[in-house]
Amino acid sequence: MNRIKQTLLLIVTISLFTSCDFINNISTYKDTTKGFVESLIEEDYEKSISFMATENEAYKNTNIDTLKLGLVNFRKIIVDNFGKELGYKFMTANKTFSTVKEESTAPNTTLAQIEFSNDSEFGVFEITFDDSSNKILYIKTLDLKEKIPDMTLFWLFGILAICVPIFNIWIIKKIKKSNLKKKWLKYIAVIFLNVPAITYSAVYGFTFSLLSFQILFGISFSYMGYLSSAWTFGIPLGGLYWLWKLNKKADETAENEIIAE
Repeated sequence: MNRIKQTLLLIVTISLFTSCDFINNISTYKDTTKGFVESLIEEDYEKSISFMATENEAYKNTNIDTLKLGLVNFRKIIVDNFGKELGYKFMTANKTFSTVKEESTAPNTTLAQIEFSNDSEFGVFEITFDDSSNKILYIKTLDLKEKIPDMTLFWLFGILAICVPIFNIWIIKKIKKSNLKKKWLKYIAVIFLNVPAITYSAVYGFTFSLLSFQILFGISFSYMGYLSSAWTFGIPLGGLYWLWKLNKKADETAENEIIAE
C-alpha cells in the first residue's frame, strides 16, 4: 500500500512540474511570436532572426541572406493582409506521437498556434518551436482571414449551456433522495446520456451533431482564441427520462394513497 501511495505521489509531483513548465512555455511562445513578428514589421530582420532557432540542425546549411529574403516575403503577406498594428493570443500547443511519421511532430519540438488580429480581422500563425531554446523553428500563416466575431451571442448561449449541468445535478440529487434501487446506474445515465449535441462557435455559428455525446454532465467549453471559442451542450435525455420516471412514481404513490383512504 505504501508503495502505491509513493507511486501516486510521484506521478502527481511530475504532473505538477510538467504543468508549471507548460504554463511558462505558453507565455514564452506568445512573447517570442510577438517579438519576432513586430521586429519583422519594423523590418529589423536581424532582430527577427534572433527569435529563431538558427543553431538547430535544420538551419545547418541555410544562408542568412536567403533566410532574410524569405522573411521579407513573409512580412509582405502579414502587412498586406492585416496591417502593422497587431494583437496576439495563445491558442494551442501540442506534441503528436503517431506510428505514421508524417503525422508526428519532429523530436524535441512543439507545434503551437498563436492567433493575431487587427481591429476587425484575425488570422493564425502555426509555429514549430525548438524545445531546447523555445525559439521558432518554422512559422507559417494558416489560410485563414476571418472577421472578429461579436461575442455577445457566444456568452448568451453559454448561459443556456450551463443550465444543462445544473439540471443534471438537480436530477442526481432527486435520484439520491428517492427509494430507487441501483442508483449508481441512474447516475451514469444522467452523466453520460446527453445526446444529440448543439454547438455554438464564435466564428462559425451553430452546428448540430446527432451522435455526439457530452459526458461532462452534458457540457463542454473552449475559449482559446476566436477560432477555438465554442460552447457545446447535449440534450439531457438521461436526466429528462429519470425526471419523468420520478414524477410518474410520485403520481402513482399519490394515487395509491387516495385509493387507500
